[in-house]
Amino acid sequence: MTAAAETTPTADFWFDPLCPFAWISSRWILEVEQVRDITVKWHVMSLSYLNKDKDIPDEYRAMLEPGWGPVRVLIAAQRQHGDDVLLPLYTAMGTRIHHEKAALDRAMIAASLAEAGLEPELVDTMDDSSLDEAVAKSHHEGMDQVGDDVGTPTIAIEGTAFFGPVLSAIPRGEEAGQLWDGCLAVAKVPYFYELKRSRTGDLDFS
Repeated sequence: MTAAAETTPTADFWFDPLCPFAWISSRWILEVEQVRDITVKWHVMSLSYLNKDKDIPDEYRAMLEPGWGPVRVLIAAQRQHGDDVLLPLYTAMGTRIHHEKAALDRAMIAASLAEAGLEPELVDTMDDSSLDEAVAKSHHEGMDQVGDDVGTPTIAIEGTAFFGPVLSAIPRGEEAGQLWDGCLAVAKVPYFYELKRSRTGDLDFS
């Protein structure tokens, strides 16, 4: 077997805690880790930043406004503790947001920090707009690879980035691995861009 064949594929995953589709895809990639030899690296993006200068409905803008808090805290925690802190803190936030329907507020962030074993004072960084430059930097590291009209989840596989996969439920076990195999296959085709169909059915976080 060649050295190239033995290389473990890397998936760089960009997420915003408020996005339900990123949450489902993030739980899928964790399933993939159980059935395939891959390395996952986690990165922060921000739907609030992505849409700040766009012409969007007022109700959507109002929904995005509290989204700054969680991503600022994630970036602050990453600065203080390194990249490994992102997944446990994201998991703590995402569980509260998507399963418990918690608001994107101070109480949710404080509880998430406690679950992740992080300093409680990090909650104060949710209001620190000086972190927005770092949020934007992390955001652009992923989004600039993909292009316009994309959001989260964004995954870069061995240097090829896509918006997606967008899922309405979490593939488990070998099904998760087979979907990964397909993503890995299309990532190797430099002139492949898109597969798409209309979404149907409700989101299932189970």
